[in-house]
Amino acid sequence: MQLRPRQREFVDKCLRALEKNGDTVGVAPTGAGKTVMLAAITKEVGGRSLVLQHRVELVTQNRRTFGRMAPDVITDLYTADRKEWATGTTFGMVQTLSMDKNLLTMPKLDFIVIDEAHHVAAHSYKKIVDKAMEINPDVKLLGVTATPGRGDGKGMIEMFSNVADIIKLGELVAGGFLVKPRFFVIDCCIREELSKVRVTASDFDMEQVAAIMDQSPVTMKVIEEWKDKAGDRRTVVFCSTVLHAQHVCSAFQSSGVKANWISGEMPMPDRIDILQRFDKGLVQVVVNVAVLTEGWDCQPVSCVVLLRPCSYKSTMIQMIGRGLRKVDPEVYPGIVKDDCVVLDFGYSLVKHGSIEAGASINGSCEEDQFQTCPDCGTVCPASEEFCPMCDKQLIIPVEPVKEDEEEKLPMPIKVPTLEDFRLREVELLDASPYKWQDLFDGLATVANGMTAWAVIVYYNEKWVAIGKIDDPQTGKRPARLLAISGKENRPAALASADDFLREYGDAEAAKKTKRWLTQPATEKQLQLLGYEQVSAFGVTKYLASCQLTWQFNEREIQRLVLKS
Repeated sequence: MQLRPRQREFVDKCLRALEKNGDTVGVAPTGAGKTVMLAAITKEVGGRSLVLQHRVELVTQNRRTFGRMAPDVITDLYTADRKEWATGTTFGMVQTLSMDKNLLTMPKLDFIVIDEAHHVAAHSYKKIVDKAMEINPDVKLLGVTATPGRGDGKGMIEMFSNVADIIKLGELVAGGFLVKPRFFVIDCCIREELSKVRVTASDFDMEQVAAIMDQSPVTMKVIEEWKDKAGDRRTVVFCSTVLHAQHVCSAFQSSGVKANWISGEMPMPDRIDILQRFDKGLVQVVVNVAVLTEGWDCQPVSCVVLLRPCSYKSTMIQMIGRGLRKVDPEVYPGIVKDDCVVLDFGYSLVKHGSIEAGASINGSCEEDQFQTCPDCGTVCPASEEFCPMCDKQLIIPVEPVKEDEEEKLPMPIKVPTLEDFRLREVELLDASPYKWQDLFDGLATVANGMTAWAVIVYYNEKWVAIGKIDDPQTGKRPARLLAISGKENRPAALASADDFLREYGDAEAAKKTKRWLTQPATEKQLQLLGYEQVSAFGVTKYLASCQLTWQFNEREIQRLVLKS
């Protein structure tokens, strides 16, 4: 498995911070490949390591990904069902390992990784880390999270001294790894009232928010704007209180929309049932109160409605992120998703600005520059406007001249142009370890990774990405749909296809700098392609291998393209 350039940069920065400080946090949102980077760092640190998770599905996912990154490292599990320490890397459940009798079995560890590290405020994490440090005071500590702080940094600051790197959602959107958000700030003439709401230690006082936003005129405006801008989209709505969610859900239902609401107070089986029906498309709108902010993803979501203000940018980004995942067409056949509509009725985007600010596909490989937060003492990248731990404003932006600010709503957001997409595509092609070869005047583009191949095909005004593993050791597997994107969003399909090859291809054998790629095609290749030697001028070994890949798999490719 090969890392993307931005993933490689993230790994290197975390390794440098660990070497210098003994601890660090790496911030990586949905779509960044957090598990892949976590595995790469663990492999390169070496020694005996522990990866801590608080959810069973993360244990399985992290161990499986680690196995692809470091197949020669011995791994094992420390969970409720199996309690074994590996000589290499152990994947453990916090709830199990934090029990006193289980802590007594802990060997000397060289490295601890805490996945979703914003949960470290829990006493169970501290017990495990304290025990590891008691055994080995030099144990290194890495936290990986999408959201390091909730505004007070509680727990994180006690365990970590610095943040090594922060991958922004905007970078992933620019790279084609997430769909682009389309923002609308809807003015319901309540902005002044919301500005007076009391801010608690964790967020706005939601009872006060509900008193302002849970009113029939506002709710009717919500339904009206949603039908106008996103009426055919699967939607998640964030409300302030349970009663507010119930009222909004009833309004959707009364207007003929299949909607349900959920909250943390609802019995788990009922909540799971509603989310499963939403995932299957039997429910179009799910309204929630602080339940779906993290730890939940439903790829078909293409509209996020914010019916509450967010005092912290990290909370807003979490909510918006629920709608930015690309769709796996094998799991959700027939769904094409190129963007996500964000309807903001709480003016959070006005307060915090666009999540795409400072987006870059390549990141920066220059000497690291850092700053220290004057409030909590955390060392973080110098480019950050806010401290990732405590949300203290570090860089004071220059205020633009205000010209009747209310008349500017909805907020104007730059829509990517065709030139933006072309630039993205060039950057993706340059960054890829594989050589992408155009066929049929660019209607198809193929890359052969020896142990796997991938292709993107233009058909019926959309781009279809297809990949196949072709490894003699594991046997041939059927080709599969990787992504479907609109006609002007070719880079999104290309990004999915390139990611597939990075995971399953042989980058060394197919590396685009290899000399054999530019050598003339062999006689056998030309015979298989039906070329006469005299008419094969300029046909290289690699071009021939791509053409043969298409020829041998054309029926399978055609079947999947038509299926899309």
